[in-house]
Amino acid sequence: MAQKIFNIHKTELSFLGNIKDKCILHRQCHFGLDTLSLARLGAKKAIGIDLSNIAIDKASQLAEQTNLNHVAQFICCNIYQIRNYLKINDNNDLFDIVFTSYGTTRWFLDLNKWAQIIEDYLKPDSSFIIVDFHPMVWTFDNQEEHLLTYSYFNCGPIIEYTKGTYTDPSAPIEQKSIRWNHSLSDIIMALIEHHLKIDLFKEFDSLPLNYFNNLCQLSDHQQY
Repeated sequence: MAQKIFNIHKTELSFLGNIKDKCILHRQCHFGLDTLSLARLGAKKAIGIDLSNIAIDKASQLAEQTNLNHVAQFICCNIYQIRNYLKINDNNDLFDIVFTSYGTTRWFLDLNKWAQIIEDYLKPDSSFIIVDFHPMVWTFDNQEEHLLTYSYFNCGPIIEYTKGTYTDPSAPIEQKSIRWNHSLSDIIMALIEHHLKIDLFKEFDSLPLNYFNNLCQLSDHQQY
């Protein structure tokens, strides 16, 4: 297993570049496969944060099983409360990269707090890297027809009930989710207002997963 865990897509890799000896804070890491990939790519330290204690327990188990626990560490907490779990005493506690990917801002009501925490944990002249779906994706409902249902802008919480999971739509699980839509300008301005400079912005014509369940897989077998 130690030789096979490598989960980051080529899009993220193109933004991350050479991360050898870098300290990376990975927000919303789920059960840690991307965080472990960062460790295998040569990061000096990779700390994954997620709200789910089940996911974090699994991530910690995987880190131990793959002998990456000397680099990859995991913290279970609400991102808004991260300061209670990951203390900053001086610049040595800050990060070269704060990284987050796929389905990120939609779980946060307050983008001001979201961006403030990014600013707080970055070293001077360091980078925040976000790779995510275009916010227009979240205007469609989660039913089979995928109808244009929700506002592109934040008009309050969106409550949905879904069956299955994003990794296994047939899983015997029914769940309630609460999320918020944020426009691209809201996301970018939240970062700018917290002193982050936009150095690179790219859009792509494919997705790393079959989000709508009826997309065609491309020839590389990684994108849809």
